[in-house]
Amino acid sequence: MLTGGPLDVLTGDYLAELTMLILGRDRLKDPALGYAKTYLRQLEGSLGLAVDRGVRLVANAGGLNPAGLADAIRGLAARLGVPVAVAHVEGDDLMPYEDALTANAYLGGWGITECLRAGADVVVTGRVTDAALVSGPAAWFFDWARDDYDALAGAVVAGHVLECGTQATGGNYALFTGHDVRRPGFPLAEVARDGSAVITKHPGTGGVVNTGTVTAQLLYETQGARYLGPDVVARLDTVRLTQQGPDRVLVSGTRGEPAPGTLKLGLTRIGGWRNEVVFVLTGLDVEAKAALLKAQLADALAGIASAEWTLARTDHEDAATQETASALLRLTVKDPDPAKVGRPLTSKAIELALASYPGFHVTSPPAPPTPYGTFASPLIPSTTPPHRAVLPNGTSVPIAPAPAGAPATPVAPAPVGVPATPVAPAPVGASAAPVAPAPEGDRTAGHAGGTRAEPAAQASAPQGYPAPPASPAPPAFEELGAPPAVAGGGYGGGAPATGPGGARGTEEGRVGDSPAGQRPAPGNNPHSEAAPPGTGTGTDPHPEPPAPGTGTGTETVRIPLGRIAGARSGDKGGDANLGLWTETDPAYEWLRATLTVPRLKELLPETAPLHVTRHELPNLRALNFVITGLLGDGAAAQHRFDPQAKALGEWLRARHVDVPSHLAPQPPPPQPPPPQ
Repeated sequence: MLTGGPLDVLTGDYLAELTMLILGRDRLKDPALGYAKTYLRQLEGSLGLAVDRGVRLVANAGGLNPAGLADAIRGLAARLGVPVAVAHVEGDDLMPYEDALTANAYLGGWGITECLRAGADVVVTGRVTDAALVSGPAAWFFDWARDDYDALAGAVVAGHVLECGTQATGGNYALFTGHDVRRPGFPLAEVARDGSAVITKHPGTGGVVNTGTVTAQLLYETQGARYLGPDVVARLDTVRLTQQGPDRVLVSGTRGEPAPGTLKLGLTRIGGWRNEVVFVLTGLDVEAKAALLKAQLADALAGIASAEWTLARTDHEDAATQETASALLRLTVKDPDPAKVGRPLTSKAIELALASYPGFHVTSPPAPPTPYGTFASPLIPSTTPPHRAVLPNGTSVPIAPAPAGAPATPVAPAPVGVPATPVAPAPVGASAAPVAPAPEGDRTAGHAGGTRAEPAAQASAPQGYPAPPASPAPPAFEELGAPPAVAGGGYGGGAPATGPGGARGTEEGRVGDSPAGQRPAPGNNPHSEAAPPGTGTGTDPHPEPPAPGTGTGTETVRIPLGRIAGARSGDKGGDANLGLWTETDPAYEWLRATLTVPRLKELLPETAPLHVTRHELPNLRALNFVITGLLGDGAAAQHRFDPQAKALGEWLRARHVDVPSHLAPQPPPPQPPPPQ
């Protein structure tokens, strides 16, 4: 990133929910640890280059010990002979906190802003929101005020696109087959004064940046139209994407609202001890073999806190190889006492080797038990954490929480199919801007990649269309049933906050919660009629017409859903997020009318007993589903086969559905025979 082109700020996101658990265990062994040691190793070869080029470095690699990392960087700089001003942000760590291993509030970007204003070359933080790594530097460069909500929201959206690096440039992209994504380059965001940004990458790097890759990342691990943050609420339903040219996507139109008066608190705990044994069942009578093994181990499993069997039918009939003729039966056990899930249990499983089903064997020898963690994210008052910026001269500056207030006037998304006004691409390769905020310049901020000086790219309403009128946010459609307990909530719309939110009933059930509003009581919403409790149905006094081309008599073809829709999924604490988008307006109208919550539960039976919320994002031609509780106590608890729901979207795309024939992709024309 430092050698591929000009940058102003190079950012790095090192902290995930699981990472905090790992750092917490490191700190138990040595209180001087608790930060991402890999960042120090990376700086050994790049710190001097960054300083020579005037590139500021901003990273959350401080983890649980940002002061310790800042000291280590100063020591590294002295050893390398590189003059560097190092600052850090602290105050997120609220330990001790009940029985938690770690307790960290998600801070915003203003501490980073303060450090950069004081002349820091390197800023390291503890737990800040991922997007703060971009919004903080942008606020410094443009000297934004606390209430520049639209600009801040635009920078937050840019930060969200960049936070997972190459996921914005073709990595993990559902529609990857049409692109060369063998070595995707890291993304950049050319941020403008108004908060709009062009997502791109250094020339000559691999991968692709298009509206699809940016849409996929916008949908990743978000939980509604209002993306809650500690500094601003970004309205994802106002975001517009415009392809400006090869590998350049303008992100514009983002509206912002005042931040809520709460912060997300990430809590990790040691949940207990786990172990597993995977048995291989080959050939015939797979179900009977599994039943026999379960019966033989039933007594050994009695008294263990949790014992789960999972049979993966990876076997094929009349298989040509032994491996493809085999199914896998996984036994996963958990208990607060490591002895109960250790050698006494695994020995009983292995001792059945000559006394169980024919062909008995396991995938690997028994292993000792390992600790597993849990994650929770309650909300706390934003005034609780002692947010501080520790400047290069050692001065500690308190950072006041963002002023909370009533949400700004809601805005309606543009009509489907209305493109945003094209903006001329900014010239690539412009020299870096001076350290002081330039009055009209842009900055580029990237994940592991940074900010580049560019002329302003001004966003505007689509040509010929007025500015979006005031209207409620898109509704959140939910199944009928008791509202879920708050688990894994917080930023990204994960928990309700006070404020108005529009919602209406559909065939899925009663009206849903807006991410920034409480569930309306039955009869109190003029646009909905809630079903009586227990009926499982709801009515809409203004029912939607069927999508064009989907009515009675429409010719259909049965194909995988993924042939007309992309998807990206991930985790938010114990909840799973699943976003889908289409490349055309007709396909989106079909998807919107077809993929209801009940239909999703039919396609993904694992979700059937769970609370599911659906959000519509017409500007992105996208739907976003939040599946509450699918991941149990979070990724560290290893609750399911895919503990972070990374492939949940790909499972859904592989399910077969009836699609109108005119929407189905056409097979390529037959190729002429090669010349003789």
